Amino acid sequence: MIPRNPTRRDVLSGLAAGGAASLRAQVTRRPNLLFVFSDQHRACSMPGEPFNDAAAPALEALASQGTTFSHCISNYPVCSPYRGILMTGRWPYQSGVIDNSFPLRRSEYSLGEAFRDAGYRTGYVGKWHLDARGAEGHALKPEGDSRHGFEDWRAWYNTNPHFHRSHTYDPRSGKQQVPRGYNATLMTDDAIGFIERNREAQWMLVLSLNPPHPPFQDAPPELMKKYPPGDLQLRPNTAERVTRGVGGRGRSMRGDLAGYNAHIEAVDREMARLVRCLDENGIADNTIIVYTSDHGEMLGAQNRTGKRLPHEESCRVPFVVRSPGAPAGVKSDVLLGAIDIFPTLCGMANVPVPDSCEGRDLSAAVRGQPVDGPEHQFLMHIEKSNASGGVNHTAPLFRGIRTARYTYACGEIGRWCLYDNQEDPHQRHNLADDSGHARLMDELDGEVLDYLKRAKDRYPYRVERT
Repeated sequence: MIPRNPTRRDVLSGLAAGGAASLRAQVTRRPNLLFVFSDQHRACSMPGEPFNDAAAPALEALASQGTTFSHCISNYPVCSPYRGILMTGRWPYQSGVIDNSFPLRRSEYSLGEAFRDAGYRTGYVGKWHLDARGAEGHALKPEGDSRHGFEDWRAWYNTNPHFHRSHTYDPRSGKQQVPRGYNATLMTDDAIGFIERNREAQWMLVLSLNPPHPPFQDAPPELMKKYPPGDLQLRPNTAERVTRGVGGRGRSMRGDLAGYNAHIEAVDREMARLVRCLDENGIADNTIIVYTSDHGEMLGAQNRTGKRLPHEESCRVPFVVRSPGAPAGVKSDVLLGAIDIFPTLCGMANVPVPDSCEGRDLSAAVRGQPVDGPEHQFLMHIEKSNASGGVNHTAPLFRGIRTARYTYACGEIGRWCLYDNQEDPHQRHNLADDSGHARLMDELDGEVLDYLKRAKDRYPYRVERT
């Protein structure tokens, strides 16, 4: 294992235990890694899911060629906290990223540093959202260790308006640029540039796209035309017009869903470009491709919009992997959390996993091997001072557990929700007040308390015994 704050010497000496020749042999065997994540793409809007109309042929093809984790959970379904977990493999109170606009501490050992120290050329393109002003602010271009190990760093800001308003910085002059176009396409242009510049090298690239994050109505017009609102399916737990949530009560969910689906198809179009770039540069067979998202979107489910909730539409996200030599068309039911992504990416690429990581290396599941996966994933909503509407945001603070079967959360007023996702996949029947499930909730309370201790989480959790 790599120490908590390893130096490059620590990593390389560990890799080269068999000598310099052994190190070179290990390095040449390692694949490239392309890790793409969008913003607010829920798993139930992926190809093959019921009540889904969003077309995503490139993602569907990727799934047929690799492994789909059907139970990937965003432990904290909010933009910056997810990114903090992804970049450090640690819980929010450990990294300091407890809500949007909380910066990632420079002292944290990051995913970028782990791959850089293992000999990879590292790149980051797209929405950053890990500085003090967040992705929608106008922070200066970070230098040095504030890039967290990403040598080729091309972050974008003000990314919610998807056309003509997002800005980045010229890598040579450092001057701000506001290119015209759909920002997912512009970001993908940058990513393709990185791949082509480094096609002879060993590289790792993170691409963070903003769609299908709202606003939903500014998706590419030609794709918006493909989704007439009246023709779209709503999930059985979805309100036609919501009365709770952010962004305007009473808004038509079918209208939002049309734009949401169009954004998803636009993201899929960029995924197709990336795969084609790998093929054209002759490196597809030596590149791991991952597609996932930071969290989902309620879109009227449970009469709510947005995220920050334990419900499936908010916390269950896509996770599709195509890896060299791995079996194709696999659907894994391993309970993979955001906390497990850092060590799992290291495992897939044969990069040492830092012992600072709190999650598990589940890469064996990608290779088609048996894996003893987690029995549950920790769920949380810690802080909302930087949410839309601030402390008046309608999503309550909570801590909870997602198991293979159940979703459980305890909020500010005690036990809030318990859903049997096997018998009730749309979470329409809250069992929190059902005395027949009291023993189960007692057990889950114990698991939550254990997570709180491990995560250094100060939440005043109320244990109710019956």
